[in-house]
This record gives sequence, C-alpha cells and structure tokens, in this order.
Amino acid sequence: MHVLMVCTGNMCRSPLAEAILRAELEQLGVRDVTVSSAGTGAWEGRAASDGALLVVLENDLDISSHRSRYLSRDLVEQADVIFTMSRSHTERVKKLGGDGRVHLLGEYAGFKRSKAEVADPYGMALDVYRQTFVRLRDLLRKAALRLVRERDDENLGD
Repeated sequence: MHVLMVCTGNMCRSPLAEAILRAELEQLGVRDVTVSSAGTGAWEGRAASDGALLVVLENDLDISSHRSRYLSRDLVEQADVIFTMSRSHTERVKKLGGDGRVHLLGEYAGFKRSKAEVADPYGMALDVYRQTFVRLRDLLRKAALRLVRERDDENLGD
C-alpha cells in the first residue's frame, strides 16, 4: 500500500505529515506501507522549510533529504490512499483521477467538517510550526490506526 500526503508547496505540512505517518506506522509494526508527499503548487526540488526542519528535529524525526514534488496524475495514480490538508487540495486530487482514494486528513481522522483542515504554517513563527506538528501528529495517530484497521479488514476478505 502507498499513501500520498498532499499540501500546497510540499515544503511544510505534507513533509511533516509524511515523516509523522512513517513514524506512527513503524511504531505500530507496519512495514508494508510506503509514504510520500507532493504539493499542488510545488516547485520541484525545494528543501523543506526551515520551520519544518527544526520542528521535526525537536521531535527526533528527519526530513533533511526531502525535496518537493509537484502533484501529477502519475503520483495520484500510484497512490492507494491520498490524504490532503485542505478541501482545495482534495478537489485538485479528484481532478487528477484520485476520486475514491482521496480523503481530507482531518475528516478521515474523525474531525467534523469545520475542524478538518490543517492550516499552512509557511512563513510563520516557529511556534506555529510546533502547533502544526502537534495537530498533524494527533490526526495521523488516529488516521494510522484507521488505515491499518481498514487494510487488515480488506486483507481478511481476500
């Protein structure tokens, strides 16, 4: 199974989410799920933002090798599950053929519509990045459990 995380620039939220989801899956003992990220407005090859780099280091994760990727139809087609940070990202993924596999991360994690989006910390103070990290970690802990449960339920039906 391959999970794709999507935000706008692929420099803040989706690289954070990618690193967090990998860690959560590893903690659950899941080794057969891969995670990557892309952005709906990304410039190819850019490093993660300084704020994102610092906040993951504070949490014993590493995204220093991350390079941004532009969301393409190929990336959407390769993904089994796609998590987005906002409704506009979800709509873009659907236009690229991801309907049925795309989920607004907050809704997938069980939050109501008004609380489901994850705000972009780009250009903000480090404390905003820290808040974004904590929010993503909370959402992805719930999402990882649901993802594994649904995957296991599908495998039982095979």
